[in-house]
Parts: sequence; C-alpha cells; structure tokens
Amino acid sequence: MNNTIKRVVVKVGTNVLTNKDHRILGPILRELVRQISVLYEEDILVVLVSSGSAIAGKEILGDTDIEDPSIRRQVYSSVGQPRMMRHYYSLFHDYGMRCAQVLATKRDFDIGKHRENMINCYEGLLSEGVIPIANEDDAVSMTMSMFSDNDELASLVAELLDADRLIILSDTDGLFTGHPDDKNSKKINEVKVGQDVEKYVQASNKKEGEGRGGMASKLKIAKGTARKNIPTYIANGKRQNVIIDIINDKPVGTKFIH
Repeated sequence: MNNTIKRVVVKVGTNVLTNKDHRILGPILRELVRQISVLYEEDILVVLVSSGSAIAGKEILGDTDIEDPSIRRQVYSSVGQPRMMRHYYSLFHDYGMRCAQVLATKRDFDIGKHRENMINCYEGLLSEGVIPIANEDDAVSMTMSMFSDNDELASLVAELLDADRLIILSDTDGLFTGHPDDKNSKKINEVKVGQDVEKYVQASNKKEGEGRGGMASKLKIAKGTARKNIPTYIANGKRQNVIIDIINDKPVGTKFIH
C-alpha cells in the first residue's frame, strides 16, 4: 500500500447508499466500513463524509404534509441522522473500531474560532483512532449558507485536515466522454485541472431525497480540491474494494491532479 498516504477523506453519496427504491443498503455500508478497517490496520486514517440522513428519515416518516422543502429536509435529516449513526456505530463496533459524529455548517469553516475548534475536534478524534463521520448540520443550516452538497463539505474537510487524498464515491465509475450508459463512451482515467472536460458532463434529473450533487458539481469540486495539491477521485462506491484499490494506485475511477 502507498505508505505516503496517512489521511484520506471519503465521501459517500446518497445514490451509493440506496437501492432503486431509495432504501438504505446495509451491505454497502458494511463494505464501506470493512475497507476503512483495512486502511486503519495500515495506519491510514479515514474521515467519512456520509450522505443518506434525509433518505433515512424519509424511510421512517414517509411522505409529509410539510410544504417548505427546506423545513422538510431539516425534518427528514433530523430523524434520519441518528438512524445512520446507529448503522455506522454498530458496523464499526463489529470491526473493533469506534466512530464519532461531526456535524458542521458552512460558517464553521470560516477563518476564526469555529474553524480552530473544528480542527481541534477532528485532530482529537483521529489521535484516538476514532473515525469521524461528517455531515451537514441540516437542522441549523441556513438556506443561504448551506453547502452546495456533501462534495463541497468533503472538499473543505480534506483541506482543513491537509488530507493526502479525497475520494468521492458516486454511482458511476468516473467521468466519461459521454453518457455512462452509452457504449461509445469511454472512461477518462486521469484529468489535469486545466483540461476542459466539462463538455462531457451530462445533466442528470434527480428526485428530491436523492442528494444534491450531480456530476457537474463533482467535477468542479474535484478540480478545486486537486488545485490544492490533494489528488481527488470520482469512483463507483458500489464497486467492491474501490477505496483500497484507489489507495493502491489501481486505475479505478477518474483521478484529478494539479
């Protein structure tokens, strides 16, 4: 394994964690935790940025009469977040590991005491071998200052902690030259930040609860993070061993470099 890598931020999206009926997939969560445990044994610490709280809340509550989409999201996320953490807590416990919840808003990353306090929290957890699980604090986030999606949160966390890699797990194998389902499309293995690959991005129509970040957003975040000298990957989170293969420099997903 690449022994220069000590810290990795892994972001897992809602579309990875759910099936076509928008239900949380236990085996995917378990495979994610298993890979993190393998890295942990190699002294590589992972910060997991996990989506899924809104969909987990919707599973419990079902449809609601709340019309305001921001309030509806707050309610779903508030109900779903402890459910997601219960899943993670149990799985990490099975692998003899510990995890912690770190909820943040965008203002926490502004230069000042909030940022310093968050760094201290992350560093404290990592020093104890505890896996931080980050998500947006939807309950208190103001609409005008929300993260565009958890890809942005993951990028900010990677920069905050001077991570060696950022891995964005999606439901596609990476960036393609056309629509991923088109047999004529080819996967792009490596992108330099100056390359014009935006022309390849297909618009995707997502339903509410499926997550906020599409490929255009991921591309922007991946290039922005790579510019800060943090190699960034977009890869398929439903692919077995995907995180470990990336750390082992196998040609998985699309790698973004400066």
